[in-house]
Amino acid sequence: MTPEELKAACLAFNGASEEFPFPRNAHVSVFKVGGKIFALGALGDTPLTVSLKCDPELAIRLRAEYPAIVGGYHLNKRHWNTVTLDGSVRDDLVLDMIEDSYDLIVAALPKMERLKLDWPGEKARGSE
Repeated sequence: MTPEELKAACLAFNGASEEFPFPRNAHVSVFKVGGKIFALGALGDTPLTVSLKCDPELAIRLRAEYPAIVGGYHLNKRHWNTVTLDGSVRDDLVLDMIEDSYDLIVAALPKMERLKLDWPGEKARGSE
């Protein structure tokens, strides 16, 4: 996966935006939805890495199966994984992880925010 493909995948979701909020690390792309981070990475670095929110139990399983997936770099390692995009993790799995990260963040947003995003997961949640 190239930096351009990673960026496009993150920005493909409703309401997703790219920001550069770290003055000391202005090269770090931060992808947000509803003001909350769901992905971040330095798109110009080699090797390319991306940090993604993850269900804690799934995070442990992924780390055990893939050496290129480790606890989130400078993040809560219970809820975040950092993935080195060196080809050892299939692109379709990375795309699924990006979508899962987005979904975890959107699911925690207030209902009105979720409705504005026309989030498919809202239909599965039913009425609150």
